[in-house]
Amino acid sequence: MSRVYPFDDAATARAVIDDDGTLVEWNEGARRLLGHPPETVVGRPAARLLAGDGLPGTPSGTRWTGTLRLRHRDGRTVPVWLLAHHRPPGDGHGAQWLVVSPLAGDRPHAADDDALAAASLLQSPCAVALYDDRVRLRRMNQAMADFIGLPEERVEGLRITEIGGQRPAEDLERGMLQVLAGGRPLDMEVSGNVGGDVRVAAWLTRMAPVTDAHGRVLGVCLAAHDVTDNHRARQRLQLVNEASARIGTTLDITRTAQELADVCVPVLADFVTIDLLDPQEYDGEPPARVTAPVRLRRTAHQSVLRGVPEAMVRPGRTELYPDSSPQADALTAGRTITTSAAGGDTTEWLGRHSARADVVRRFGIHSTMSVPIRARGLTLGVAVLARHRRPDSFTTDDRLLAEEITARAAVSIDNARRYALEREIALALQRSLLPRTMPRTAALQARSRYLPAARAGVGGDWFDVIPLSGMRVAMVVGDVVGHGIRASATMGRLRTAVGTLADLDLAPDELLTHLDDLVIRLSEEHGDDSPGEVGATCLYAVYDPVSRSCTLARAGHPQPLVLRPGDEPHELELPSGPPLGLGGLPFESVEVELPEGTVLALYTDGLVKSRKLDLDLGRRLLGEALKRYAGSLDETCDLVLQTLLPPGEAADDVALLLARTRGLPASQVSTWDIPADPALVASIRKQVLDQLDRWSLTEAAFTAELVVSELVTNAIRYGSRPIRLRLIHDAATLIVEVSDASHTAPHLRRAKTFDEGGRGLLLVAQLTQRWGTRHTPEGKTIWAEMALTDTAQ
Repeated sequence: MSRVYPFDDAATARAVIDDDGTLVEWNEGARRLLGHPPETVVGRPAARLLAGDGLPGTPSGTRWTGTLRLRHRDGRTVPVWLLAHHRPPGDGHGAQWLVVSPLAGDRPHAADDDALAAASLLQSPCAVALYDDRVRLRRMNQAMADFIGLPEERVEGLRITEIGGQRPAEDLERGMLQVLAGGRPLDMEVSGNVGGDVRVAAWLTRMAPVTDAHGRVLGVCLAAHDVTDNHRARQRLQLVNEASARIGTTLDITRTAQELADVCVPVLADFVTIDLLDPQEYDGEPPARVTAPVRLRRTAHQSVLRGVPEAMVRPGRTELYPDSSPQADALTAGRTITTSAAGGDTTEWLGRHSARADVVRRFGIHSTMSVPIRARGLTLGVAVLARHRRPDSFTTDDRLLAEEITARAAVSIDNARRYALEREIALALQRSLLPRTMPRTAALQARSRYLPAARAGVGGDWFDVIPLSGMRVAMVVGDVVGHGIRASATMGRLRTAVGTLADLDLAPDELLTHLDDLVIRLSEEHGDDSPGEVGATCLYAVYDPVSRSCTLARAGHPQPLVLRPGDEPHELELPSGPPLGLGGLPFESVEVELPEGTVLALYTDGLVKSRKLDLDLGRRLLGEALKRYAGSLDETCDLVLQTLLPPGEAADDVALLLARTRGLPASQVSTWDIPADPALVASIRKQVLDQLDRWSLTEAAFTAELVVSELVTNAIRYGSRPIRLRLIHDAATLIVEVSDASHTAPHLRRAKTFDEGGRGLLLVAQLTQRWGTRHTPEGKTIWAEMALTDTAQ
């Protein structure tokens, strides 16, 4: 008994019995009452001490009182009045019954001049009791007797821990000892079960020392005031405040639902489930009204028991609820439905589901409250609160409180739902605007990855690989400022613009200048007052497999990493250039040589900069991941993401483009300097046919001869010297290029019936896959591409 009580006298017979009926504690007072020493009874069934028929009935609730006939050690039968308290598990022990009885011979008797007896108690409207210096009850008025539910003559001589039997009584006894030791009053507010009532009550107690004429402390006067209503009101207000702070911390539906369940347990309920409607069954938008049967998806649940053993449905699974279920009834009625096992409200529902009925019986679920989750006129789901450990049923105040908390949570759940829907739309838009596959080119092999931000949503990151004339290829990576649909739409416009400008074969710095002008116009379209409100960064590179050179320019974008064969990964030093949208500032291109097999890494800053990585560390980790390249671009992409971005850690969206360069062998390129003499065109055609024969491309000879003849003739007639012819081929394409020093570009025109010329370029356009003009610092180049058939290959 020393575990619970600071002292133990023999003025009270006291025993502790486990729920299985075994005696576990037996004090000296119990030995004096029945004569049995502790070693003969502790660890044995308490029922052996009963005489006659035993208990008149099964104890229920938290307290039991009555007179039992007990066996004395000498064989006689002793009638004993007992007070028993049921204590829940705690402090290393299971549920127990504390059984006490005052010993009549040890009850204190008041003398005529006793200051305690002289105290006036009987007329006080407050619940008042007097305890002596051994913290044993001496007197109490009728208000206190009504308060604890026991008459004075039965509990006189007992300590308050023996009268109350619960933890609040232990707190009060410690307070009384403090008053006895210090001689100063003490106020305490405690809550718990009082008088065997199943409801939890709260009361304010004031303890004051009782002294004699000489100032000696003889005992303690305890006055109690029931403040249950105020206590519950404060609890409700605190719970509402706590719900406001704890629910809706993120825009995640599952987490928000879990926060609602966590707030309700254990203050309002012992077991809570949160089931939401599946929007896919309602065309993506929850309905205003629901009809039974209704299919719900378990989103979250919580319990006072470890592992939530009461749950029949696991999170993420769906369940169909018929019209007799509390969930369906609450949703179809649009209001809170409270049920109780005693009232038989769930008999029909449980009769259809034996497994669910077994759970209700096993855990003793006696009351449920189903609260619809509604926000902005839409029904989102239902929260079901159940009680099995708490013996009291749900009250009107409980219903109002649950509805208030659920209404607050419903707004957060709807916000999360709307955010998830918008994010899904933006993500679909983003992915539709990005290339689905990388084009197959002779210049390089490319692989890519795109990851939306874990929390901020999709943004404006993009990448592209664009085939150009002359076997060249352009690579671009960009990043639009911001997130959401607006950023994705802006990204789509910029990507389209880059593709259009790339077809003009503009130099990288010139292309970025045009793109800068476009971003400024987009800012003006959005109504932004100052340039740069719609901003972006971009890196544009053009690789030529014939010369194995790469020309790059960037607009405020991170520098690419390059891994040359046999070398260490390092950054390419490029002029930074201003971000797009500022206007008026120049961009600068840099040309570098990239041997065949060089790996180029282009990326957005979300890859190397996050909450856990600074820019320098991110770049170093990227270099280390790239250093482990072993021939597979796909595996290297995955390795980079795993190294820099653990799952769910992307603070910003990420675009990654890895490209491995290829070189076109000199044997697949042939070049001629063309004299400015039309009479020599025939000999040029002959040289071209001979070259095609050496390349085993005779099937393409007829078309190539016509194209060469037309382009060379036009260059001699309208161009300027020097004039050069170049043939390039790979396994799938043959390219004819004619360059001259004139900057005037040819144009297609429709020749009239009797015109002698004007049909040459139209013929070229009809015979080839595509053709075009690209301007160079030295002049221009007219090119045409022809597809090689399987036979030609």
